[in-house]
Amino acid sequence: MGLFGGKKKEAAVETGTATLSDGTVVTLARSIDCLGDSCPRPQLMTKKAVGQIGSGEVVEVLVDNPSSVEALPPMCDEMGAVHLETIQAPRCWKVYIRKD
Repeated sequence: MGLFGGKKKEAAVETGTATLSDGTVVTLARSIDCLGDSCPRPQLMTKKAVGQIGSGEVVEVLVDNPSSVEALPPMCDEMGAVHLETIQAPRCWKVYIRKD
């Protein structure tokens, strides 16, 4: 539920590809829009998305909350996933996580 009682729509969509800083191109199973969300919502949405994808698939998480950026990579071990990279974009960070 949102701050003023409105429910924010689920924002996980299937998407195309992303290029990591080393030039590796990954196919994205999901892109999760957590812009404007504070902890723990980005972590919960990420955990849910990783649970719904197959082994070897990648999730992109868009966040603009610095504490969420710091909290996502350490969660990967408990989710059976690997943090591939966090890239700073103009108005957010893009966190890439691959399920083992």
